[in-house]
Amino acid sequence: MKAIVITEAGGPEVLQLREVEDPKIKDDEVLIRIAATAVNRADTFQRQGRHPPPKGDSEYPGLECSGIVEAVGKNVHRWNIGDQVCALVGGGGYAEKVAVPAAQVLPVPPGVSLQDAAGFPEVACTVWSTVFMTSHLSKGETFLVHGGSSGIGTFAIQLAKYHGIKVFITAGSDEKLAACKDLGADVCINYKTEDFVSRVKEETGGKGVDVILDNIGGSYLQRNLESLNFDGRLFIIGSIFFLLTYPIEIIASEYTGSVFDLIITFRYYEPFKSRFGDTALSLTVLYFLHCVHSTSQLIVAAGLRSRSPENKALIVSEVEKNVWPAIAAGK
Repeated sequence: MKAIVITEAGGPEVLQLREVEDPKIKDDEVLIRIAATAVNRADTFQRQGRHPPPKGDSEYPGLECSGIVEAVGKNVHRWNIGDQVCALVGGGGYAEKVAVPAAQVLPVPPGVSLQDAAGFPEVACTVWSTVFMTSHLSKGETFLVHGGSSGIGTFAIQLAKYHGIKVFITAGSDEKLAACKDLGADVCINYKTEDFVSRVKEETGGKGVDVILDNIGGSYLQRNLESLNFDGRLFIIGSIFFLLTYPIEIIASEYTGSVFDLIITFRYYEPFKSRFGDTALSLTVLYFLHCVHSTSQLIVAAGLRSRSPENKALIVSEVEKNVWPAIAAGK
């Protein structure tokens, strides 16, 4: 088959289309002939040598795809040859074929083309696992999404509104704010001209929001904590390495202080994996303790790609049950 190969770490010029061996499926996997894939930021990090695939996954980039089932392992009972599917993969989307654990395969959502379906698994699994499964956002709560006009942001807006949530977003232009408003966002904040902390406090009567989804990290951490309510939950995605721009103390066991827990999975970035090992560590962010004193705020940061096959299977199952009906309904 043909696949896009990363010949060395670098810019787009290191990507080459080459003939490679066909993937071999295991007993619990399906072989998908790929119709379409999608580009994610993690693909560019992998190309730069900063984000290798999990052990055992394809070395080729591409975290999601859609296509036709071409073969099934002997332990696979749900999927059949010829089925139109989309899938969450650890790598290999930039190829003509990919072997995928059957539990990470989804039917193409009703009303969605086979090509368009390639862009749903990664964003749907990211938003559902972070915002709903981990942060437990529920009807009647308030939700702030940074980068509201991004792929993650636009999906999060629509899914949150489908579940009866009041949505706040930040974006950097009037055009982006208008696009988010059209998708259902209730409060749209231009972070270049307005302090989002003040606006959030104003709109919530000084309480703050219940959940924040942040893919910025770094300088936003302190202001995010100030924007959360007493029991608020902050989930940081895709920006873990930016947290190290702040004075922090890294400890190898879970932080049990009364202020807050910040649980972070370093498997997402190779520099941390090599330094601290393939384990989940806790961070005590001493610089920001004053922001969360006497609260029960929870801060979690993690990536989707590094999760175990079992956890990915659970997320995919939950997405099919809870997200696919919203897509089918055109929401």
